[in-house]
Amino acid sequence: MPIPYGVAMPEVTFLHRLRLRWSAAAGNVTVVVLVLLLLSAVAMTLGLLGKLDCAGGPYDALGRTKHWPVSKNELIMPCYSDIQFLWLGRDINNHVFPYIHGGITDKGVLFGGAVEYPVLSGLLMYIGAIGAQTDNEFLVQSAFLLAPFGFLVSALLGWLSRWRALLWAATPPLILYAFHNWELPVVATSVAAVAVMVFGAATSKRTGAPRMSLRARSIVAALLLAVGFCLKIYPGLFVVPLALYVLTRAQGPSVPGGFAWPRTGTLRHRWTALSGQIRALALDWWGAAAVLGSAAVAIVAIQLPFLIPRAEGWKASLRFQSLREANVNTNTFWYWGFRHLVGGRVDARYSDLVGILSPLLIAASFVLAIALGLRVWRRGEPFPWIGVSAAVLAGFMLFHKVHSPQYTLWILPFFVLLRIRWPIVVLYLLADFALDTTIFRLFGIYQSESPMQWWVLGGVQFGVWMHAVLLALLVFVFVTATPAIRVATPDPQADSETARRRRNTNRSRALSSTPPPGSS
Repeated sequence: MPIPYGVAMPEVTFLHRLRLRWSAAAGNVTVVVLVLLLLSAVAMTLGLLGKLDCAGGPYDALGRTKHWPVSKNELIMPCYSDIQFLWLGRDINNHVFPYIHGGITDKGVLFGGAVEYPVLSGLLMYIGAIGAQTDNEFLVQSAFLLAPFGFLVSALLGWLSRWRALLWAATPPLILYAFHNWELPVVATSVAAVAVMVFGAATSKRTGAPRMSLRARSIVAALLLAVGFCLKIYPGLFVVPLALYVLTRAQGPSVPGGFAWPRTGTLRHRWTALSGQIRALALDWWGAAAVLGSAAVAIVAIQLPFLIPRAEGWKASLRFQSLREANVNTNTFWYWGFRHLVGGRVDARYSDLVGILSPLLIAASFVLAIALGLRVWRRGEPFPWIGVSAAVLAGFMLFHKVHSPQYTLWILPFFVLLRIRWPIVVLYLLADFALDTTIFRLFGIYQSESPMQWWVLGGVQFGVWMHAVLLALLVFVFVTATPAIRVATPDPQADSETARRRRNTNRSRALSSTPPPGSS
């Protein structure tokens, strides 16, 4: 309202103007993304400097830093990285193209360019080594190759969730793990898949309808997840929740309660009744099949160039992972807990049991996450494919026989995209920091046979067990968590109504423009 005549205008102080400008800028997505990119640059630079503490001359005849893996300075952050470690032992230093010349011995030793990772990760390893003559050069070149993916994740998370993306760009994991292994590209594929789904669902200013149909955006997202599968496997697990999201048409059931297994009548009558319920739901079977099929075709297309020249080299990575033991290097409850229930040793009996139980429990957690998601859908809400994907990942990380510290980068974006209680997030990050800053010291103590330090063993135990407890909890928490996505998307039923009106309008125009019979 206007200020009455004769009344003095309130004085606007410098601090007040600064506060107004900050409030306006804080909601600007461009400002958010720029700040996140700057913080990511700082974090990844610190991470590279920390890893370079293990690198640099003098070198041996194979280009390995002589003092590796011992750091030149006493840093809190461990300077060890898998990137520098794998300079030798996989023919990376000899610049052998991966897989097509390699294989694996009966003792589980890879040779001839075969690596233990999926094909696209192996390709990135090869590209990062082009022209490198030392492990230091390989590390630096790999860092420059990986850094753009870290920036991409920061930008996408900033666009999706605004300042919540600080959990990615301004917390220790990005410093600790950006250049520890080849994780940034695979994280980028999973985040990009979510971004495509959100972008495609956002309302177009020109038409008032979604920018992309549900099927179209889901197929693009599935292709990205397929690329992620060929990098580090786990994004491929998200294709099934995505297909269920498409199957249910991104909305709650058209019939209240969805479907329920009939409890009376013969088996044939029950099946007939259930089939009728499912038909009444008007599920999009073709759309779901298109999502699954496009992902499968993309995975096969990516694998074939490596599989056809030499199948033995391609299968070597699978064989290597199947032979891998859940020992002290794997940071799992299998070693620190289950092992003590079966004799306390890493022997054949223990390894065989883990080899059986691990995939069974991963499959069980997958089914549980899907069932929890369907339970949410039956309550009338859209199938929570992002939450279910995160729950599937939590189960995979919990029960897999290997849990490397850098896997925190896998799950961290879901803490941004979903509203998880802060105590869970803080505890997870504390456990992660404790594990990474003690586990490599533990290895050093074992190798040198030095006296064990209580804080080293305590840090490892705290990290392993806190991660296990929280991951088990997150299997349930993720599914029901509210998305923290700030991009406006239209209501699915409104989308259907808009699309129906557009089809009717186009049909009316087509009829009105049809010339009468006999006209020229």
